[in-house]
Amino acid sequence: MTALAFAMPRARRTADDLARDLVARFWRVSLVIVGLLIVVAGVLIAPLPGPMGLPVMVVGLMLILRNSFKARKHFVRFQHAHPRLVFPIRRLLRREPEVFPVAWQQVLRVERLVAPARYRVASRWRKALRRRATKRATR
Repeated sequence: MTALAFAMPRARRTADDLARDLVARFWRVSLVIVGLLIVVAGVLIAPLPGPMGLPVMVVGLMLILRNSFKARKHFVRFQHAHPRLVFPIRRLLRREPEVFPVAWQQVLRVERLVAPARYRVASRWRKALRRRATKRATR
């Protein structure tokens, strides 16, 4: 069967196929450019109060990674080099992203980096919520 496939001449591509490929390539390149602009907008928004820069950058990164093979290859290399850094971004890039757990995890990480132990509010909230949930479960 494989010998037969090698013996058959290649099908010629029609002008419609070439035009369709050209339009698809142009569409992918334009989506990558839009993704880059969205990432740049997210970087510019990041210093403002609130966490709006990260979701905007993730949307731009999603566009880039879904439409650029080179960018996906570099992202996978970066992921292998720094898995803990990329894990939250990977969770947000899934088909059904876990936005609230990722945001909560990042709040706890930033709080641990920035605030001394006595000023950490989010970790105390988490412990109090866990205590309430266990009390309700035992009733």
